[in-house]
Amino acid sequence: MGQSPSFDSVNVGDAPPPLVCGPVTRTDFVRYAGASHDFNPNHHDEVYAREHGNKSVFGMGMLAGGYCARLLTDWLGDGALRRLRIRFASRFWPGDVLTCTARVTKKTEEVGGGLVECEFTSVNQSGEVIVRGDATAFLPRR
Repeated sequence: MGQSPSFDSVNVGDAPPPLVCGPVTRTDFVRYAGASHDFNPNHHDEVYAREHGNKSVFGMGMLAGGYCARLLTDWLGDGALRRLRIRFASRFWPGDVLTCTARVTKKTEEVGGGLVECEFTSVNQSGEVIVRGDATAFLPRR
């Protein structure tokens, strides 16, 4: 997304353009399982998932959280994040389209820059919240 913003150029209420991911696929789940070592069969084994009360395999909450983290790092810059908290709200399924949004909620000055606090969400195509959370990033002055 270009050069990272400076502390002075970001204001409370600012938001990056939404990040749209999907439609997510079973292959996305399997790739994430390999990268994260999350081999819970609910995420890749259709028979197992159905036998355990699910309509299908479903995506990992941390995959949806990872999409939000990508939005934040694309916006605020690699290495800017100091804290990231994610709360899982609902499941997502193959074929869902996830839209990640974020906005600045607070700024705190520090030597050489400051901390920028953000909140974020990922919602599916029906507007159902999949994950929500908050993050803190350090941005330098320029």
